[in-house]
Amino acid sequence: MAVPSLPSPLAAALDAHALSRPGAVALSYEGTAVTYGEITARSERLAAQLWHGWGVRAGDRVAWLGANHPGQIELLFALARIGALLLPLNFRLAPAEWDVQLAECGPAHLVHDEGWGDAARQLGARAGVAVHAVDTLGQEGDFAQAPAGGDASSPVLLVYTSGTTSRPKAAVHTQANLLANMQIACGVQLITPQDLVATMLPLFHVGGLCIQTLPALYAGAQVILHPRFNADAAFDCFEQERATLTLQVPATMKALLEHPRWAQADLASLRAVWAGSSLIPQPLVQAFHARGLPVCNVYGATETGPFSIALPLAHAMDHVGSSGWPAPGVEVRLHEVKDGTGELLIRGPNVVARYWPDQPACDAQGWFHTGDLATQAADGSYTVVGRAKDLIISGGENIHPAEIEAILAEHPTVAECAAFGLPDAEWGEVVAVAVVCQPGLAATERELKAHLAGRLARFKLPRRWFFMDLLPKTALGKIQRGALEDRFR
Repeated sequence: MAVPSLPSPLAAALDAHALSRPGAVALSYEGTAVTYGEITARSERLAAQLWHGWGVRAGDRVAWLGANHPGQIELLFALARIGALLLPLNFRLAPAEWDVQLAECGPAHLVHDEGWGDAARQLGARAGVAVHAVDTLGQEGDFAQAPAGGDASSPVLLVYTSGTTSRPKAAVHTQANLLANMQIACGVQLITPQDLVATMLPLFHVGGLCIQTLPALYAGAQVILHPRFNADAAFDCFEQERATLTLQVPATMKALLEHPRWAQADLASLRAVWAGSSLIPQPLVQAFHARGLPVCNVYGATETGPFSIALPLAHAMDHVGSSGWPAPGVEVRLHEVKDGTGELLIRGPNVVARYWPDQPACDAQGWFHTGDLATQAADGSYTVVGRAKDLIISGGENIHPAEIEAILAEHPTVAECAAFGLPDAEWGEVVAVAVVCQPGLAATERELKAHLAGRLARFKLPRRWFFMDLLPKTALGKIQRGALEDRFR
């Protein structure tokens, strides 16, 4: 089989900076700086190791389990060079959920950082997957360069999303999808090589990876990578490293706002705080604005890049609560509009075509149905007003009620149950559940919590419990979650 001689489009974006500015810093992580020349060389060595040492070929999958780490980014670019795919695992999930994802996507290798070594080895043993520590990447053997194998249409990233069914699905991002998103995000955020972008949100989500991190590398900027969000570390970064851009979610914004350092912190280097959330509480936005920090919203989904609709810096102060305008090259329309409100549909080069392995993600015309309800103002901007889907969004994590209900219904005392979201000042929403017990039987909150423990990620566990005689239903027998939300709000 003929092997392409040119590097993959995604890797080429990195290589361009290695040629023109090899000494410019690409990543800084816990006091260590990695230049564009170094990260390119590392990803090339790693691609050779993957090809010759591990036997990874085009189309193969390699999983990652760990906190944010430069090795995860180097692994993505190395896999892109040979046309293979990265499967980042959400470290907040329960082990049983990882098992399902590995069984569905079939990676032959799993890479972990130092903090997740034990969990990775146990997972690898259960799944029959080879396990590697991140500090061995690019360090094994003296291999010849790997043959280039990725092109624009090559899938390169699998990211799980709650979707519209009871089981999460892996969105398949091609190299062209990621590149389009990087270009779009760079343009709207005006990212330049002079920017210092503080990444604190997890890279296992497209939010942490694709809204600013990859676009910053595309632009030749410096990414200040944090293993995870920590309010003190965030303030240190803003004050001492002089970050110019950062991405937050309502939960981390609230943590910053409530921290003792908030009132006196020097935040002058930041020209904007971008927020990855469809709905941001206005008091949070106003508190940031009071400190002179514009909050720019970006709306999207795992399937849409996610940079799809954005509130740019020029309108951050005068469009509070708005999601903004369609990003360049992205088409947006409202579907089944009633009283000015309709479902958001998105189409563009950053939108994935399928879920793993071959389930369509869009309709026949290429539109992705988000399940979110929005209105459009006379100036063309959109405002998200709610969700047509039943998704609960807690601390930036998507949670599908059916995942919780399916496990809870296995308890012998549960006749029916319904999970739903309730507003929460810290997390945006928390999971609540209404339970109807079998006739003559009773269950306690403690018993049901124990039943769920270990089978679901902690962020999916219900925080509020309600025991009822009957669940509200439609004439067709469908549970009325809205009625539960209204009753217990």
